[in-house]
Amino acid sequence: EYMNSVYLGLLAGLLTTIAFIPQVWKCWKTKKTRDISLLMTLLFAVGVALWLMYGLILKNPPIILWNIVTLILVLMLLVLKLKYI
Repeated sequence: EYMNSVYLGLLAGLLTTIAFIPQVWKCWKTKKTRDISLLMTLLFAVGVALWLMYGLILKNPPIILWNIVTLILVLMLLVLKLKYI
């Protein structure tokens, strides 16, 4: 049962994390970020950082792994947003 929940967490994290890749890629290529909310991006980054802390407290590998990757992607999006504002 524990392994099934780990696999479920890994799959859920993979899907929600890769959902950010097209947005980051589009902003990178077009250098257009006008339609991306700065406040949403900041709030999301803080939320992901808190999820990462939660995962570290629980020592839960899927939560830790995917929130590290998501945080990197969101921070990239934030940098692009601030650069091309």
